[in-house]
Amino acid sequence: MGFGDLKSASGLKVLNEFLADKSYIEGYVPSQADVAVFDALSGAPSADLFHALRWYNHIKSYEKKKASLPGVKKPLGKYGPVNIEDTTDSALKEAKEDDDDDDIDLFGSDDEEESEDSKKIREERLAQYESKKSKKPALIAKSSILLDVKPWDDETDMSKLEECVRTIQMEGLLWGSSKLVPVGYGIKKLQIQCVVEDDKVGTDVLEEKITAFEDFVQSMDVAAFNKI
Repeated sequence: MGFGDLKSASGLKVLNEFLADKSYIEGYVPSQADVAVFDALSGAPSADLFHALRWYNHIKSYEKKKASLPGVKKPLGKYGPVNIEDTTDSALKEAKEDDDDDDIDLFGSDDEEESEDSKKIREERLAQYESKKSKKPALIAKSSILLDVKPWDDETDMSKLEECVRTIQMEGLLWGSSKLVPVGYGIKKLQIQCVVEDDKVGTDVLEEKITAFEDFVQSMDVAAFNKI
């Protein structure tokens, strides 16, 4: 796995393709994984690499508090797309360890010499496993997110602000309860709960849509993020 040389055009292209459907290098909030990859760049990606550039500008906004981001920074080669060989090995390992498929022997005897016949049997058994696995219902990964939405000042109409936020409707997004929390000088922020399907809604998308109500919203932060 890995992006390769992130100071080269090929490495940046791999990074851009990797971020096409992701908000962050790992997970759904900024972490030390993003810091490790960010620090490996020589500068901002070019405008045509818009996925990488979006991510770069977002992580750059955390520059003064990178050390406080969660996670443990790993070597750069530990991040990035997975090689086909790694994917195959992982699939075979998962298949071997699946408690529901003890009746399928993917590997046969350790002493069995690999031959054309044994390879054919192994492929048939792997196909059996994939067939059984495909029939299992897919689990939908969801997260509960608590957002802090901050107004410009104490004269901002908070009822209108919340109304604007709740007009954001997306597949995989469900708004929950909310409350106003004092932050000082008569200013209150909106704390609002939502549940999202991880594959369909990211925090960067929510931030982009909420801060688009620029007459009311000064900024948005993720106050809490929990997998369901």
